[in-house]
Amino acid sequence: MSDNYEKEKQKLSPIQYEVTQHAATERPFTGKYDEFFEPGIYVDVVSGEPLFSSTDKYDSGCGWPAFTKPLAKLTEKSDHRLLRERTEVRSPKADSHLGHVFDDGPVDKGGLRYCINSAALRFVPFDKLDEEGLGQYKSLFK
Repeated sequence: MSDNYEKEKQKLSPIQYEVTQHAATERPFTGKYDEFFEPGIYVDVVSGEPLFSSTDKYDSGCGWPAFTKPLAKLTEKSDHRLLRERTEVRSPKADSHLGHVFDDGPVDKGGLRYCINSAALRFVPFDKLDEEGLGQYKSLFK
């Protein structure tokens, strides 16, 4: 884990800390972004690095926010914690645990489902993108 974000980690709620730092998983259908579909960008709750766009979010029915692709390459690690192999995804800069990627997503969008914990994310609405230094992503919404 990176020590560059120690101040930010201290500001996390208990569930945010457990998810991002100890690879916990929030209970399905309890995260605030599961059924949230406003236009904007989802960033790492620890580092603020942009991770996903609402334009790539869809309702997979799995109980967690689902995306067809990330905005930037995520770190992938093999995960055997549930006695079956899964692919864990982590943020590239802060190394925050985000969730997992599966190959059962929409075929017409590449076939991947990034199943992400709401607790690992912070949402930046479209009208705040410039203010948060994310104005370069506005073109995704045209």
